[in-house]
Amino acid sequence: MAEIDLILLLVAALFAGFVDAVAGGGGLIQVPTLLMALPAESPATVFGTNKVASIFGTANAAWRYARRIALPWRIALPAAATAFLFSFAGAAAVAWLPKDVVRPLVLGLLVLVLIYTVVKPEFGVVSGAPLAAGLERKLALLVGAVLGFYDGFFGPGAGSFMIFAFVHWFRLDFLHASSAAKVVNFSTNAAALAYFAPTGHVLWAVGLGMAIFNIAGALLGSRLALRHGSGFVRGVFIVVASVLIARLGYDTFG
Repeated sequence: MAEIDLILLLVAALFAGFVDAVAGGGGLIQVPTLLMALPAESPATVFGTNKVASIFGTANAAWRYARRIALPWRIALPAAATAFLFSFAGAAAVAWLPKDVVRPLVLGLLVLVLIYTVVKPEFGVVSGAPLAAGLERKLALLVGAVLGFYDGFFGPGAGSFMIFAFVHWFRLDFLHASSAAKVVNFSTNAAALAYFAPTGHVLWAVGLGMAIFNIAGALLGSRLALRHGSGFVRGVFIVVASVLIARLGYDTFG
């Protein structure tokens, strides 16, 4: 690998860690950069290496959130459990499900998420009343299963979808929704690695080098989110969702 490609990967990992820690969507930065820097590697190796870099940054962000605010564990843990199982299934399904069918659907959902968030300025500013315990647990298991499968199979925007789900259905503010999403994201990253690593689809030296910079980005992102609160997270969420829509729109219709 050329030195310039390595520098590009490290810078991408830094920025991806920052974006992921605040609003999700770091894969939008990291995966295309890996594909460009490692043209000879298979997509599976690119995705596996991306997960090595991401899981450390996600773990760091989750740890920092847990130290400063009360994480909604009653929602995050059930969602993380089913997300792990279904993310592994999603990774395995890559071989037989056509992604071209999924991309337009995801694009449409992202547009709806963005519109809903923009037209409701009060959305996610403060937490609402919690759901009944039984309903909350069942819904958390369902959300974890659906988004876990999506993250393992396709991935772009998974973290942003998780944040939206936690705000919309569980009435969390954006800051607490982002913290819960980090726990679930850690679980889906671990599941994907459990699939990719045993088959040799990980470049450990590259992935671990990127992980250091991903952690640095996550440290900065979580610090700013904790300092500036839900309004800051909401603003970054809108920007990330807009960029995701532009990127998926180009990939679908460009």
